[in-house]
Amino acid sequence: MANLIRSAKSGSDWTTNDLLAYNITVSPQSPDRFYGQPLSTAGSLSSLDPHLLSGTLSTQGLSDETYTHLQYLDLASTANPGRDSAIDDFAREILRVLGYEKRGLLLRSRYAIPLLISGDPNRSALTDVCLLQGSYTILLVVQEDKTTVSARDPEPQVTAEAIATFQCNNRSRTRLGELELESMTIPCIAMIGTRPIFHLVPVTRELSEAVATAQYPRSPTIVKRCVVNSRRLSEDMETPDFRQLALRQYAAFRTLAEAHWSAFMIPTEMGA
Repeated sequence: MANLIRSAKSGSDWTTNDLLAYNITVSPQSPDRFYGQPLSTAGSLSSLDPHLLSGTLSTQGLSDETYTHLQYLDLASTANPGRDSAIDDFAREILRVLGYEKRGLLLRSRYAIPLLISGDPNRSALTDVCLLQGSYTILLVVQEDKTTVSARDPEPQVTAEAIATFQCNNRSRTRLGELELESMTIPCIAMIGTRPIFHLVPVTRELSEAVATAQYPRSPTIVKRCVVNSRRLSEDMETPDFRQLALRQYAAFRTLAEAHWSAFMIPTEMGA
């Protein structure tokens, strides 16, 4: 891998070659393996309005709240190229519905994270949506896929954002008098239209420094990836059956993500 080019570029410009250049591989996993238990028990939807699971804008008896949620879905499902904000808005809304945002945690859109790359100190990874603890710790990132329709492969962008998140979080820890961490597993969600792909990206100091200095890390990095299983690639969350599966994974991923981000959250009294 020594002959692969490791060039300075923003996170949105990363490709599969960048993963190879930094000894990163992607491991597709079944939902049961990814969440460590059957999906039927990992993600409960009992707290959601049943109309949100299977309704449309023409369904009778919708509450105002559910109608708004379905409006976001409709806009995202019909968004034309260049209208990324509709998908970002929908992703943020779904995370709110599933309880990701709560006291002390805030969902932000278009949040730029500096990415330390050899040869260019001014590069960044621009998240479409991220979950922040206060204004100093990034807990989760959401990235809409920016690759072409014929070659959709969001892992390079997601991984670049996870590395930037590790670097940013450790800088915040230093400013607040906390010890830097040697590793963080960053929960990430990639959006291909309204189809979510869930990731766990383990970032170590070795990987971060390799990217910052354009070196090949000895230790491999394995990114875990879990898709929502469906019979047709054309299905998205407009389809009720797919929507229910996707929402169940969103619910399960929240529990899994919390288990990982709790390891690098800064005590609240430090950031209050």
